[in-house]
Amino acid sequence: MPHPPRANRAYRIIASIVRPVLFAVTRRAWSGTEHLPRETGFIAAANHMSYADPLTTAHFLYDNGFVPRILAKAPLFKVFFVGRVLRASGQIPVYRNTSRAGESLEAAFEALREGECVAVFPEGTLTRDPELWPMTGKTGVARLALVSKAPVIPIAQWGAHRLMPRYGKLPRPFPRKLQTVVAGPAVDLSDLYDKPLEAAVLREATERVMAAITAQLAEIRGEEPPATRFDPRTSPEVSRKIGGDHATRPEHP
Repeated sequence: MPHPPRANRAYRIIASIVRPVLFAVTRRAWSGTEHLPRETGFIAAANHMSYADPLTTAHFLYDNGFVPRILAKAPLFKVFFVGRVLRASGQIPVYRNTSRAGESLEAAFEALREGECVAVFPEGTLTRDPELWPMTGKTGVARLALVSKAPVIPIAQWGAHRLMPRYGKLPRPFPRKLQTVVAGPAVDLSDLYDKPLEAAVLREATERVMAAITAQLAEIRGEEPPATRFDPRTSPEVSRKIGGDHATRPEHP
């Protein structure tokens, strides 16, 4: 497969190494690629349940002709070798709760203006929902979407948690794991574009994105999602339990 035209040399080298590995350890059920914009930059917003998500989501986008610029936690850029790979491939560090927080959005805005794909995991971290449903999202995706007015494409993916269990330290490559990835129609945020970026507006936009991702994931799983989205801010005991017993907690099949 030819590399996407926007892929730089480092991205092509990394893809040439990672893609054969993913082909060897996964089976793929990909759909909805007709919703991925070809003529403009866009935001790819995906659910997050495994440390393997960035790889499986990037694989889906890359093999469909896009070079995702992924918003990733800044500490990862300080990890030996990992940081070099992230910087060389043009990924975007997220500086949370610091004076540099605005740099992440500005880098993402610039990528969108240049017609690139910016990939985000709106939950900001692995979901704390006990059954791996998307939890409440952070408002960064809303701010990025409402200021840039770039299309937000919801991406639901299921299966990465079998390749790398939530909080797991070691992958489970065999037998090959089915990775289902579905891209949906752009989330309609047009009625919010000209409103002030107040908390209520940002929360509304964020919830629309999370609702679209959740609806697609429900179709993949053939299950009904929870009536109320998990919120770690209001469920601290459950959040601590999930974080505290991750070494032995069984993962959802």
